[in-house]
Amino acid sequence: MTFTVIIFTFTVEFEAFTTMKILHTADWHIGKKLHKHELSQDFDLFIDWLCDFIKQENVDVLLISGDIFDLANPSSEARKQYYKALIKLKELNCKIIATGGNHDSPSMLDAPKDILRALDMDVIGGLPENLQECIIPVYEDGNIKLVIAAIPFLRDADLRSGAGASNHEDRIEAIREGIKHIFHKAADLCKEQFQDVPVIAMGHLYTAGIESSDSERDIQIGNLAAFQASQFGEYFSYVALGHIHKPQRVNAAIPVFYSGSPIPLSFSERTDNKRILLIDTTNGFEPESIALPNFRQLIKISGDLTELELKLNALEHHSNLKSLIEVDLIEEQYDAQKIYALDSLVNDFDKEGFEIVKQRAQFKNRIQGASELYKNDQQLEDLKPKDVFMELISQHEYDEDAKIEILAAFDEILEEVQSENSGN
Repeated sequence: MTFTVIIFTFTVEFEAFTTMKILHTADWHIGKKLHKHELSQDFDLFIDWLCDFIKQENVDVLLISGDIFDLANPSSEARKQYYKALIKLKELNCKIIATGGNHDSPSMLDAPKDILRALDMDVIGGLPENLQECIIPVYEDGNIKLVIAAIPFLRDADLRSGAGASNHEDRIEAIREGIKHIFHKAADLCKEQFQDVPVIAMGHLYTAGIESSDSERDIQIGNLAAFQASQFGEYFSYVALGHIHKPQRVNAAIPVFYSGSPIPLSFSERTDNKRILLIDTTNGFEPESIALPNFRQLIKISGDLTELELKLNALEHHSNLKSLIEVDLIEEQYDAQKIYALDSLVNDFDKEGFEIVKQRAQFKNRIQGASELYKNDQQLEDLKPKDVFMELISQHEYDEDAKIEILAAFDEILEEVQSENSGN
């Protein structure tokens, strides 16, 4: 018996791939405050610079790989900044594709997606039920030139990581497998529909073997489920990652990069060279690292009281915006008077172009905590505040006048606290 097999083929119209310029950014964190200091001016200056760069370089596609906002429920001012930035960028005739990060609310980002799509902007806040919605073709003159697999931050519900996991290790492995499955499924969709068209994947996750900073919120069970970049496979031409604020390459068979955040978001990032990554497909998919201007200095000063005063007096202003300072007093022996002197130094500091936003005191020979001053059979809650304080100051040598002054100050504070409590 002879069988006839009829094969139906699905054809997508596209032209031979020509030159494109793609800009990879991430972690904008609109609405971010650094020790209660607004960073809105920093973001506005970055957007102005970015618009000039896109115009100068004739960039075709702008990618924003997650953490558009700093908070899941951003303020009205932060939302206004976001939409103003999109309007400025839209005027440049540059295709904008953005994904949600772990800081973002999927529903908040997805709410205006139909309006934004009508303006040729694609924002994928959370993983849709149909993964096809994450596959975004980039057109020019009616032809597909590039495809973006825009995968947002993947939450536990997206990965179904709890199903069948009998212990913590199994759950970690399930998370890794879940991430791998979604990226491989996206690759399969692109292979089926867009043969011979380059595909860039976007992701917002933690991969193994990278350097991070203290402004990055732990994701996927405290980053224990670090995803091996090799698990992205070898299909994608480039993987544009977000979440890690320090720009860096991840070891993989294909180009996998974190662009980093465009502005410093914590004092741990004060020495980072902030970058954006530009892919010019004339040269393949290895990106060019573009240095960003330093709009504001973050300065950390440490030392004893004398050193702090000298360093503060020697500061020179070299940035557009007010420089923010973190002061760290380091002394050998605990002394309450030194803490008072630090407060006075900070409060009296008034230098144009600078602001101290955080201070702390460290003592190498640290004083014991109150709970350590008493024997195990004594309960701290059974003691009177004055008794605890007396025990604390007894650990140090003060002259009689200083001791009287310290105790008088304590009595005054204690009386004020007790008066407030009795009035509530």
